This record gives sequence, C-alpha cells and structure tokens, in this order.
Amino acid sequence: MWHDVKMMNNTANALFGLVLLALMASGVWWVIQRPMFTLHSIRVVGATSQSLRHVDAVTIRNAAVPKIRGNFFTANLDAVRGAFESVPWVRKASVQREWPNKLTVTLDEHVALGTWGGDGRLISVAGDVFTANLAEAEDDTDLIALNGPDGSEKEVLSQYLALKEWFGKINLVPESVTYSNRYAWSLKLNNGMQVELGRLQDGATLKMRVDKLLMIYPQLIASAQDSIESIDMRYPNGLAMKYAHSVGSKKQTKASGKT
Repeated sequence: MWHDVKMMNNTANALFGLVLLALMASGVWWVIQRPMFTLHSIRVVGATSQSLRHVDAVTIRNAAVPKIRGNFFTANLDAVRGAFESVPWVRKASVQREWPNKLTVTLDEHVALGTWGGDGRLISVAGDVFTANLAEAEDDTDLIALNGPDGSEKEVLSQYLALKEWFGKINLVPESVTYSNRYAWSLKLNNGMQVELGRLQDGATLKMRVDKLLMIYPQLIASAQDSIESIDMRYPNGLAMKYAHSVGSKKQTKASGKT
C-alpha cells in the first residue's frame, strides 16, 4: 500500500474531506446555537379575518408553549403544530419560521354546532368532534343535540342539515337528531314533538317519510292542536301518534308492520 502513490493520495484526500466536513458541521452547529436564534416570540393569528374567539394568550402560554423545544433552526414544526392543535377549540394549526427568532402560528378554530353523544363532547359545523368548555359553546349559539355511533359524525351532521331544510317548510327546526346503533333515525323538533323515522331501505326512504308527514301535518295540528307528543312514521301505510296530557297513548295506524 505504501508503494501505491495513487491509493495513498486518494486515502489522504478522503481523510481531508472527512475532516473538512466535520469542521463545517461543527461550525454550522456553533452558528445555529447562537443566542440570536433563540425563539423570542410566537405570533398567533386566526385563519380568517375574524379574531380568535376562544383561544387566548393565557391558554396558549399554559397549554402549548411548554411543549415547544429548540430554537429557530432546531424547533420541529410538526411538534409545534401538534402542541397548538392540543389546545381546546383549535381545529387546525400551521406553523412558519420568521427570521431570525420568531414563529408564526395560524389557527383555525372550531365553530360549535351542538353536543355529541351526551357525554359533554361538542360537534362542529364541519362535523368534527372535540372537547372544550361547554359553557363557552353555549354562549356562542343554541346547541343542538346530535347522537350516533362513533365514526358516524359527518353522516349525522349531513342528515341533520337535510332534516332542517325539510322541516323548515312547516317552520319547525330539529333540536336533536339521533342515529341509533340499530341504524334507525329519530329527531325531536322545537315544538317538543318526537318523530320516529326508522331505518332506511334506500337513500330515498327518509325523505319519503318526512314528505308524508309534512303533507298531513296541517291536518294533524288542526285536529290535535299542541297535544301531539310523538309521531311514528315507521308504518309503511300509515303512522302512529301519541298525545300528551292524556291517560295512556292514542294511536292511529293503517298498518301494523314497522320498518
């Protein structure tokens, strides 16, 4: 080997290159650790032109900032994003570096629509389930109650919006919509009336049952006034009604089979 001048030159060049790379890496590491790159501020802005309603400086300081590690160069932006998305009311966060020692965090807040599942969780207008202060949500809007199996949140939300549109034709609004574990739909309207719609045989079943109720509803109200407690639309050729303020329940049906 010692008589092979070419191999010796190649070896020396390789060693020199390694030493040079090590020196450069050490120099870069020394530079990025300078105090000027220590994070001095984190600017938080809303994703829309409106100001953030529920996320404030105190919450961020207590819930997100302690989880942030590193400086301008070494901070893991995915970890920073995760820290902010763990803050109540934050739906989504995006993070950018701002030279030389700042981060800019853009937050998208949840907009509460109602409660989900009856255990204190909330559901947003986008169909996301989240946990936050229920009293704050109630200050924003009149919460509806949505219920369904885990994973059905967006389906229930979509059906609620359709039901809201359909019953709006008779000036009624769903206050709660439930999709049971047996895949049956029911709702309670803002006049206190419970409506059982049952399971769906196809995509048009639910609307057909609602349309049938809407068609006869004026007659029902004319004869029963405000005494209808519930209506069961699961009968293929009729319906069943239960009256409030009466002993027992009174039913009117044209068929006994339910679906």
